[in-house]
Amino acid sequence: MKTLYIVRGLPGSGKSTFAKSIGGIHIEADQYFMENGKYNFDFTKIKLAHNYCQTQTEAWMKNDGIQVSSNKIVVSNTFTQEWEMQPYYELAEKYGYRVFSLIVENRHEGKNIHGVPDDKLEVMKNRFEIKI
Repeated sequence: MKTLYIVRGLPGSGKSTFAKSIGGIHIEADQYFMENGKYNFDFTKIKLAHNYCQTQTEAWMKNDGIQVSSNKIVVSNTFTQEWEMQPYYELAEKYGYRVFSLIVENRHEGKNIHGVPDDKLEVMKNRFEIKI
């Protein structure tokens, strides 16, 4: 079965760690900012990073499961609002993937390694949409 996992949560919650534990192909917008093994975030390029993430996801889906690992794709981003996930749901429908959306809570008091200021974390927390 072809499966897409959408892993959501605030910075520092452990999204990436959890996503990697699922196995399969792991994709996230943060990968766009990696240069020579170092994370160089540039807010002016955030849209490019999310386009990269969607493009990579579709490229693996187009692979049509030829590689076993492409049957399981894990995308981890903050995804605080429904519209941010919509392109992935559309890709899943287009390529026949079943979708699971998972929220990672920061119950371990993890710290975000990307230096997101506390006031920005609060804004993200307040706009986090959950559909049950």
